[in-house]
Amino acid sequence: MDKHDEAATGPNPIDRHVGLRIRLRRKALGISQERLAESIGLTFQQVQKYERAANRVSASKLWEMSRALSTSISYFYEGLGDAAEPPGANVPRESMQDFLLTPEGIELAAVFPKVAKSRVRRKILDLVRAMAGEPDAVES
Repeated sequence: MDKHDEAATGPNPIDRHVGLRIRLRRKALGISQERLAESIGLTFQQVQKYERAANRVSASKLWEMSRALSTSISYFYEGLGDAAEPPGANVPRESMQDFLLTPEGIELAAVFPKVAKSRVRRKILDLVRAMAGEPDAVES
């Protein structure tokens, strides 16, 4: 696939996944784009481009990021090509990634699991579905 084809179809799904994982790890550690960029010798704009998958991360920069974010290189690829589908698998992967790339999405994804009662989590989900005009989920 050449650059022209890629521009028409958007970023490669693997590049999007890696960018999302960079952002998730950075946010989980409370590290700014500026601080991450400084630690690996880049500008914060370049980190933004990596996170949005506008630019691909080279192997050497991914290695540096894994050190700066205190994780393994394999962390950035977790969830790709899993045989078992993750929860919410009926939602297209691109939609989930788009959601998690928003400030609200990443915050909601971080806070939602902290709601201890499953019944309350279900009510929150029902509320969001109603606000989005989605049909009710079937109770299991």
